[in-house]
Amino acid sequence: MSLADLPPLREVIARHRLSAHKALGQNFLLDGNLLDRIARVPGKLDGATVYEVGPGPGGLTRSLLRAGARVIAVEQDARAIPILEELSSAAEGRLSTVHGDALEQDEERLAGQGAHIVANLPYNIGTILLARWLTVDAWPPWWASLTLMLQKEVAQRLVARPGSDEYGRLAILAQWRSQPSVAFEVNRMAFVPPPKVTSAVVHVTPAQAPEGVAVRMIERVTAAAFGQRRKMLRQSLKGLPGALDALAVLGIDPTRRGETLTVEDYVGIARELTRGK
Repeated sequence: MSLADLPPLREVIARHRLSAHKALGQNFLLDGNLLDRIARVPGKLDGATVYEVGPGPGGLTRSLLRAGARVIAVEQDARAIPILEELSSAAEGRLSTVHGDALEQDEERLAGQGAHIVANLPYNIGTILLARWLTVDAWPPWWASLTLMLQKEVAQRLVARPGSDEYGRLAILAQWRSQPSVAFEVNRMAFVPPPKVTSAVVHVTPAQAPEGVAVRMIERVTAAAFGQRRKMLRQSLKGLPGALDALAVLGIDPTRRGETLTVEDYVGIARELTRGK
């Protein structure tokens, strides 16, 4: 059987008696046109390697394979493995499935340098994985791009601007050395079962990293600044050695609140603290 001969996804799910498991954060997408649209977001995938987390019954996986990609899929749900094995046979070996927890994988070893990450992420681990991919030490990172289905709320936080309610740690971690964008929103009724929230597909590509800034330092600065969101910087940063001195050097008013600072401001603070170590 070839990819073109595969039965409809609903039919495969029914035959394997597969239902979405709430504990695994599963919500299946079955609309082939929508799945193909997601697979087009990273650009040309013919001959490229894609790392997919939580493929479930393989709806998005089908679209990625039809786009010509080689797919490394990590799936924790043992019930979905036989479906993915059938799909691998149809794809003539371009699909490799790893049965395990995505949080425990050596992703770079599995996918290799330059892989695109494309996934309808389980809601219960989506933000954890996103933050991990954004805070790898080596930059440019091992991944070439991220194309992820996330809760709309998380997507908005990713691209938020200073002064907005959504602006916080995630915005800074995403924007200081990469370019995030929201590709499109997805109605909750497109999923089986429908989640309680609207979703969105985001796309992230690496950008040039500012010189002289340690990843762990910008993590520490943003954690302190937004740990007590409504407090002035002189209060929220006082527990971070050297932070108040860095504000003085940069001419940042310590009575301001963390959500009013730009990404460039945070980069400047982290650079001053990195120099002082």
